[in-house]
Amino acid sequence: MKNPKQIIINGENILNLPNFLSFYRLIISPIIFMFIFTGQEKLYAIFLCISLISDVLDGNIARFFKLQTRFGATLDNMADMCTYALAFIGIYIFKWQYIQPYAWLLYMFIGTLALSYVIAFIRFRKVPGLHLYSAVSSGYVQGIFIFILFAFGFYPWMFYVVTIWGTLAYVEKIFVLFRLDDIRSGVKGLYWLIKEQGKLS
Repeated sequence: MKNPKQIIINGENILNLPNFLSFYRLIISPIIFMFIFTGQEKLYAIFLCISLISDVLDGNIARFFKLQTRFGATLDNMADMCTYALAFIGIYIFKWQYIQPYAWLLYMFIGTLALSYVIAFIRFRKVPGLHLYSAVSSGYVQGIFIFILFAFGFYPWMFYVVTIWGTLAYVEKIFVLFRLDDIRSGVKGLYWLIKEQGKLS
């Protein structure tokens, strides 16, 4: 008899808290976009920050309780894409006058982020469901920056840290994508991957 609390896809139980949090970010995205469209900056900032917190929680819960799944990694990446898009659009609409003098940093970050997705699609025909330490820590810093930006104001030094850290994280992800035979969970970073592959050779 099947457990009613399980939904099995490709041998994985996808009914768990981390996937629920990722799904929340997906379904709330149109509402956050509506706040942007209607100029409701405070509501936009509140709900975007909730999405960013859920992004922190889902990965940590999945790792701590060993609830990582291929489905969850893909779902998380789709939710991340929506959250990133909403963050970029909201910053452009509400805070661009502060960002514009430093826009080249943002373009550099967006360029490396987009390139990592393009490479993943070309090589594996899927989104890059990797949670490298550098990318995860970069996401935490980005969330802190967005909260401070909307709650307290713009600090140029923090923007430098966030964009450069994020760019380096996605450069590392690109190198990892070129070394992998397929996208898989549990890859910590380029150093650990090279070390692991060296042991296997």
